[in-house]
Amino acid sequence: MSPGRPGSLEADLALVLNAGSSTLKARLLDPDGLVLWKGQTAWQAGLSAGEASAADAVLQAWLLPAIAPWSDGVALVGHRVVHGGTTFTGPTLLTPQVHSQLAALIPLAPLHNGPALAVITALSHWRPELPQWACFDTAFHHTLPAEAFTYAIPAPWRQQGLRRYGFHGLNHQHVSEVVAAPRLISCHLGAGCSLCAIAEGRSIATTMGFTPLEGLVMATRSGSLDPGLLLHLLRQGMEPEQLDRQLNQASGLLALSDGLSASMQTLRAAAAEGHREAQLAIGVFRHGLLQAIGAMAACLGGVDVIALTGGIGEHDAALRQELAAALTWLAPFELVVVAADEEGMIARQCRQAAELKRGLA
Repeated sequence: MSPGRPGSLEADLALVLNAGSSTLKARLLDPDGLVLWKGQTAWQAGLSAGEASAADAVLQAWLLPAIAPWSDGVALVGHRVVHGGTTFTGPTLLTPQVHSQLAALIPLAPLHNGPALAVITALSHWRPELPQWACFDTAFHHTLPAEAFTYAIPAPWRQQGLRRYGFHGLNHQHVSEVVAAPRLISCHLGAGCSLCAIAEGRSIATTMGFTPLEGLVMATRSGSLDPGLLLHLLRQGMEPEQLDRQLNQASGLLALSDGLSASMQTLRAAAAEGHREAQLAIGVFRHGLLQAIGAMAACLGGVDVIALTGGIGEHDAALRQELAAALTWLAPFELVVVAADEEGMIARQCRQAAELKRGLA
């Protein structure tokens, strides 16, 4: 897909890459944020930083030919890295030392951090001199106060870094920049779902936690559960790996609809035809969302704007109507829709950081 002119050779372009366990998404943007090209491709799940040969193959077969008309103008690469731990709280220039630090964080987000590092390594084979930057989904939440990120667990566990990190930070930050409101609830509702309470541009509470599994009901993720339920399943003999798969890939809307679909659009259509499990799935999703919005509003001491973003947030008109009707007690507030733009956020962050670095040099 090429919205721009393939023959043009604009300079100072930013290539933004979002590597997941099953897809690699890419976008090429000019200094004004115009998308010159975007695309995505499927690839093998389970890549790790040490398996860059598979990433090399994907880049050689798909990405580099696709961006060939503009490749001479690429000035920097920005990567979405899901987990930055407590160390990385802003866009970071990738060096061998940083690469090693990020490799140590792979266990915190193995389905995302590993593939991201594999792509970073592969790109360094293409143009070793090309600056590569990492932007982190956890970074926006580094402003969470201790009472918001601390779990009530034994001190030795907390000392291991077991705490709430929060995710979707790149898009929550994008929403906060689009919507200038003192008290904002950003609702990222897509395959993954999370809320963020934003006070004067700062994240002060969020629904996702140590992993992206905590919080709201999602497409195939369960969201928050009683830990005792998990202990019960483990005592019954369920293996941790099986439990992981069930909670992340076979729960959420998919499970509630008895396997019908993880798509809210499909569930809406089925619910309208009287499909009881689809109706239940939508009801459970909405109930949890309303509870979480109430919690975020309590943290903010009220709310000025509730922003809906992500695939469900942007396109489910019925949900917007349901929220408006159910939240009259919270009024007055404005309910708005903001198109997600993680790639644009990454490009802007990397450009600003690169310019600052040049200015300090």
